[in-house]
Amino acid sequence: MRLIQVKKGRNGRQVVATDGDKSWVVPGHATVYDLALAAIARDTTIEAMVDKAGKGAKANPQKLLDAGRIVAPVEHPDPAHLIVTGTGLTHLGSAATRDAMHAKVAEAKEETLTDSMRMFRMGLEGGKPKRGRAGVQPEWFYKGDGSFVAAPGEPLVSPAFAEDAGEEPEVAGIYIIGKDGSPFRIGFALLNEFSDHVVERQNYLWLAHSKLRPCSFGPELLLGDLPEDIKGASRIRRGKKVIFDQPFLTGETNMSHTIANLEDHHFKYPWFRRPGDVHVHSFGTATLSFAAGVKTKSGDVFEIEAAEFGLPLTNPLKTARKEKVTVKAL
Repeated sequence: MRLIQVKKGRNGRQVVATDGDKSWVVPGHATVYDLALAAIARDTTIEAMVDKAGKGAKANPQKLLDAGRIVAPVEHPDPAHLIVTGTGLTHLGSAATRDAMHAKVAEAKEETLTDSMRMFRMGLEGGKPKRGRAGVQPEWFYKGDGSFVAAPGEPLVSPAFAEDAGEEPEVAGIYIIGKDGSPFRIGFALLNEFSDHVVERQNYLWLAHSKLRPCSFGPELLLGDLPEDIKGASRIRRGKKVIFDQPFLTGETNMSHTIANLEDHHFKYPWFRRPGDVHVHSFGTATLSFAAGVKTKSGDVFEIEAAEFGLPLTNPLKTARKEKVTVKAL
């Protein structure tokens, strides 16, 4: 089952569920946030809550997307309490590059490896621990809060000072924190982890700067477990031309970490278990147009899709105007 959130009136929302080839409005629950809290309170699943709610009017997700009515699949009433974070160096790449990368890292002497390659090797060696054991922690970064999130179809706005404006096709886990501080996974969604790869490449200590950019996730939220082997596509359209089109692989089959290990190392921090907060935590990628030498420009359209997630995630690129910021002493 998949869920989307749809605009209703000026500021309202509706939840639309899709199961197979049928889509319908979920009555009695205005938002996925409300639906998740209700599921926690009743000690059940969101899918069970949707089934119990019955079926409202039929819906057509593609038409809703074309009409610009779909928003992010999960929102928080206060955007400051939606936290976007992520992990990197977690994916193995294609089957061909996977073996080459594994051999290169495994055979190299420790002192010859960059920090990134050391991190990658640590993931290969300890990112998939046996049940009950602690795995190695991944690279981690802060992306922003709910104000950094662009709805599906809305522009990803790159600041005027940016040196690159590149996509990162990823899957994110979507979570909500219960009243007792327990994290609950709502589901999974496609996410464009939009970043500045030129800044990051100049100095890895600038990773934090490179990630402070908007992102977009959705349009659909996949309930239940994440499939182990996901084969998607990442494209960039420039006018009528497709200037970049490559597959991206995700799911644990294509990762050096388990989802559980990434979750453990995020939610081990008590500050990330604040009741009521929503977390959007991206799991990384191995496909970048930047790595293929693509230089994006304003007006390009990013498109990320994978069959398991239904509708594609599409966002145009826009560049912000220059700003002059002055700090005043009080």
